[in-house]
Amino acid sequence: MLVSSFAGCMNTGSNSDNEPLIRVRDRVLTVLDFNKAFEITKAAYPHNFRKESEDYKDAQLRLLNQLAVELIILERADELGLSISSEELNKAVAEIKSDYPEDTFEKALLESAVSYESWEKRLKNRLLMQKVTDRELKNQIVITPEDIASYYEKNFKNKFPGTEPEHQTKDINEIIIKHLRREKAEQAYKVWITGLRKEYSLEINSAQWEKISGTKYNQGRDLRDLDSTKEPG
Repeated sequence: MLVSSFAGCMNTGSNSDNEPLIRVRDRVLTVLDFNKAFEITKAAYPHNFRKESEDYKDAQLRLLNQLAVELIILERADELGLSISSEELNKAVAEIKSDYPEDTFEKALLESAVSYESWEKRLKNRLLMQKVTDRELKNQIVITPEDIASYYEKNFKNKFPGTEPEHQTKDINEIIIKHLRREKAEQAYKVWITGLRKEYSLEINSAQWEKISGTKYNQGRDLRDLDSTKEPG
């Protein structure tokens, strides 16, 4: 079974923060890890984001899916011997902070009740996931002249009848290549993730998920979008 529940072997006592929520082989994400990640997720939502709302439950489920995919990709990173160096992490942090006025980045984290350590850990994981997908998929995204011509016939020919000026043709080609690259990347990513799911066993702690979300875990329903979780980046 590719995705399974392991509620029976879990301690369902009151102190559940250290209980595994997601397991991929020997790699585990705990309830506490999930809650910390969800605090970061909630920062992107309005302040009146209510726990009882359907949007709240949907956000929890999306995060469950994302973290399940994350564990699979991080397991793949170990197999490939890939990691993120301190220099790579510091560079990414500096680029993000440069978008904020001086001394306001840390303040924004505090206002969102997110610790810097939790945020940095999530960033490092995202960088590593991107490195893995770049390594695995870079040779699968090939755009041919035939691809460009076909896309033009379907999407642009009727909008620009006749002969377009040279600069306009160049702009159209750039738009087409950008769209094709994104489409091919998403298609390749879905196939790749599906393959990894067959290789790595994924387990969800149904008892702890019910405590977190207030809904019973349903393998077919709750992880229905796992293969279509978008490529990181």
